[in-house]
Amino acid sequence: MAEFAGGFVMKKDCVFIYSEDFLRYKFHDAHPFNQLRVKLTYDLLRAMNALEDEQIIEPRIATDEELALIHDQTYIEAVKAAGKGQLPEHTALNYGLGTEDTPIFPNMHEASALLVGSTLTAVDYVLSGKAKHALNLGGGLHHGFRGKASGFCVYNDSAVAIKYIQEKYGLRVLYVDTDAHHGDGVQWAFYDDPNVCTFSIHETGRYLFPGTGNINERGHGAGYGYSFNIPVDAFTEDESWLDAYTQALREIADFFRPDVILTQNGADAHYYDPLTHLSLTMKTYREVPKLAHQIAHEYCDGRWIAVGGGGYDIWRVVPRAWAFIWLEMTEQSNVSGKLPESWLKKWQSLSPIPLPQEWDDPESLYPPIPRKAEITEKNAQTVEKALYLIRSQRQQTNGYQSNHF
Repeated sequence: MAEFAGGFVMKKDCVFIYSEDFLRYKFHDAHPFNQLRVKLTYDLLRAMNALEDEQIIEPRIATDEELALIHDQTYIEAVKAAGKGQLPEHTALNYGLGTEDTPIFPNMHEASALLVGSTLTAVDYVLSGKAKHALNLGGGLHHGFRGKASGFCVYNDSAVAIKYIQEKYGLRVLYVDTDAHHGDGVQWAFYDDPNVCTFSIHETGRYLFPGTGNINERGHGAGYGYSFNIPVDAFTEDESWLDAYTQALREIADFFRPDVILTQNGADAHYYDPLTHLSLTMKTYREVPKLAHQIAHEYCDGRWIAVGGGGYDIWRVVPRAWAFIWLEMTEQSNVSGKLPESWLKKWQSLSPIPLPQEWDDPESLYPPIPRKAEITEKNAQTVEKALYLIRSQRQQTNGYQSNHF
């Protein structure tokens, strides 16, 4: 381990997957999905000397064979043709391409395959034993389907990565999705698989894309009981959200006992996010990776792969929220006060809004939520219903044991 400015201790067992080429995944200038947020986060960590050269790993591009672990070959060929301007509009729309959410852009196959390859790079570093933890903020595109693009996502890097883990390493995966939007693409890819447990905590689909992620989506066939959803109410605040997340993740991890944990870290549940209706602050984004880190060490011998996800206030929210993941991984999370002056100076001239000056949000970030008590109670009931199966199973097991001793 090495000392660096600020007196922190740097761990050598974490890797940060990064390439400037992540920015090539770009629909158009006015589109809300903007990979500049990855560079902003990278720069923030570099500005505070929290990320060393030797920890930065160049990603590779996923092969067609790897993409085909999840995606139909005809869809992969359609994406390639679309990126070359060779896919007719009516055909493109059948594949979810050329829509308002997921427009066609030049070389979209190559840009999308790089994001998948970057998550596979993270997987191989952790599961080959080269690192305990790996972070790929370029990934987290959880809405992609087997044969269709959806919700800003062309290929589903997390779903491909989970299948890759199963095929190459034979491990059981716990997938944890804290994006404000339901992790539908990953859930449906493993809905009948008892060796993959998916947990998504998100804003209720009553108001928000994709409209799925209800508590009764529990899996199918052999996979029944391995899909967990906690749809929280609009305007949910830190305390209620963190109570739900903490209870659920602890109990789900203890029930499933995974070999490896893969976390999707959308940063779009923040109050400032323009596409969602939740009221979280940096308090939540400090805590989310802490619990994931604990679970990884408690059940998985530290094996933790983290990816990015949503997050559409790229200036005020995403860099701080995503920096906390790396800072937690590398045991440097005890940061507070002012953000690095050099980072603020570099990016303020490019930002259309004033950048936050400090790591934490002010207490008065938003006006009081009038339905707070009602929302909190409703979320608590949702948690009860979502965890009912494993809680009742645990009670039965405890009852059986007490009757036999």
